[in-house]
Amino acid sequence: MNTPQEFPQLLAAVQRLRAHQTPAALATIVRTRGSTFRRAGTSMLVHADGEVTCALSGGCPQRDIVLRALRAMAEGAPALVPYNREANFDVMMEMGCGGELEVLVEPLLDPADGRFLDVLAELHDARACGAVATVFSRDGAALAPRPWRLIHQASGHWTDIPVPALAERVRTLAAAVPLNARTAVERIEADGAQWGILLEVWRPTPALVVVGRNEGALALSRLAHGLGWQTTLVEHLASSPPAAPPDGVGTLIAAAPEALPQALAFDPQTAVVVMTHNFERDLAFVRALAPLPLAYLGVIGSRERAGRIREAVNDAATAIHAPAGLDIGSETAPEIALSVAAEIMAAMNARSGVRLSRTQGPIHP
Repeated sequence: MNTPQEFPQLLAAVQRLRAHQTPAALATIVRTRGSTFRRAGTSMLVHADGEVTCALSGGCPQRDIVLRALRAMAEGAPALVPYNREANFDVMMEMGCGGELEVLVEPLLDPADGRFLDVLAELHDARACGAVATVFSRDGAALAPRPWRLIHQASGHWTDIPVPALAERVRTLAAAVPLNARTAVERIEADGAQWGILLEVWRPTPALVVVGRNEGALALSRLAHGLGWQTTLVEHLASSPPAAPPDGVGTLIAAAPEALPQALAFDPQTAVVVMTHNFERDLAFVRALAPLPLAYLGVIGSRERAGRIREAVNDAATAIHAPAGLDIGSETAPEIALSVAAEIMAAMNARSGVRLSRTQGPIHP
């Protein structure tokens, strides 16, 4: 699926179209090879008037995909469209990508067609992890009248796969997907046919908690909020209830260090940056937060200051990023915010944060 930040936009568009009983089509990249504009699993919603939500590329492939989506709506049938050296590769070359991909185009003509999105919305609201399996092809052809899906999470699974033997095989596959897995396509034999299955990891929206209220904290909160992250600014002086949050920072709360772990629901998709600019206060917050299973715990400050904090909490369960941020020559508060946000994103995606020009691997693994 799309990133968790994009999902609410996609869901809202589908819900609006449902309310007006307007057809649409979902175009999903199911397979990639080489350099492509988005990774496998990314979806674009095409409206009946040709408008799109969550655009894929904006270039030639997207225009061609929109035309095929309009055709799928008119015919009421899904399609698997390859963009490779045997078919439709010219539009990829026009983009200058040089990669290959395959796109599943599925019309959404009935409320049941998008039921899986409602299930994902429940996971999104609960900040739950899971795996999504899409059965998109049978014996190499697009599964008609629409794909089947299975969504697995810790508490169980939901599926609309009507073939029991296949549903059990897919459930086993989805249950075995690790949370750091890349999107993959599996082909399995079941019920006398070969099935193509797209396996994806579902993660909650990244959450950022910024501790401190100062120019730098506001800049980082606003940047993260603009990225679609679930953002909370913590007023470190909790003597009175905080006023309304400043524009563009998300939620504002007041909490002392020892109270913060109970004041918010922290999870493995949560990053925290401590930046009160007071050493003893920063250390108190770090000590309270270090045992939590966070995606990232950072502290703003000099190397000498950072060393003292790491030494004081050397048995912390969460690795401490101090000084927080990437070395991009930041000076101003917005530049420092950019540096820190980039390091958080790299940490959450298990990427190195080095220059792309110095790497050889795929940009979108």
